[in-house]
Amino acid sequence: MFEKRYKEAFERATDERKEKILEVGIKEFASKGYEKANINIIAKKAGISIGLMYKYFSTKEDLFITCIQRGMSILDDAIDEILQSDDKLIVKAEKLIRTTCQLSQRDANYVKLYNEITSERDSEKAMEFAKAIEGETSKKYVKCITDALAKGDVRQDMDPRLFAFFLDNLLTSLQFSFTCDYYRNRLEIYTGVNVAELSEDQIVRQLLKFIESAFTFEK
Repeated sequence: MFEKRYKEAFERATDERKEKILEVGIKEFASKGYEKANINIIAKKAGISIGLMYKYFSTKEDLFITCIQRGMSILDDAIDEILQSDDKLIVKAEKLIRTTCQLSQRDANYVKLYNEITSERDSEKAMEFAKAIEGETSKKYVKCITDALAKGDVRQDMDPRLFAFFLDNLLTSLQFSFTCDYYRNRLEIYTGVNVAELSEDQIVRQLLKFIESAFTFEK
């Protein structure tokens, strides 16, 4: 996605220290945005000196990109395991929905960070990161749907690229509904309940019905 943006000293740091720095960094960037996040505060909360922080990263942007890479590796691993399986597409869709629910709650700060970098407040940066973050994911979804078409597992009149886009939009909206105020409020307006009141099984069942009808009902 991006070239390595940390120094060799960071590679030599203990796993515990690296994890702590990235955990604090993700939380800080997610809550304050890139411009307002302070690398001095991140260093202090991570329990290291600012001098040591700059031995690990040349700039705040380098730390920011490394935090994004960390978050993406979590999502990529989960998506790859599902999409590379021999399951039918609708089974993969169910697993993707369930994984989205679980990761959005477990790794909420990364989802908030992703929402932050793709907001219109920083459109130039959003374009850069959106292309890098979503480029590979889109290829995986398109391939998955194309393979399902070849096997006859789904309706034959769909455009794999558009359906991949629609599917990703549904999952992205679901992610944000767990973590971001605007999307959380939208869900409550439409359903009358807070997302915390909805069980994972309830979300999976209802969204899967919507997706299944799109993939399998041919006019």
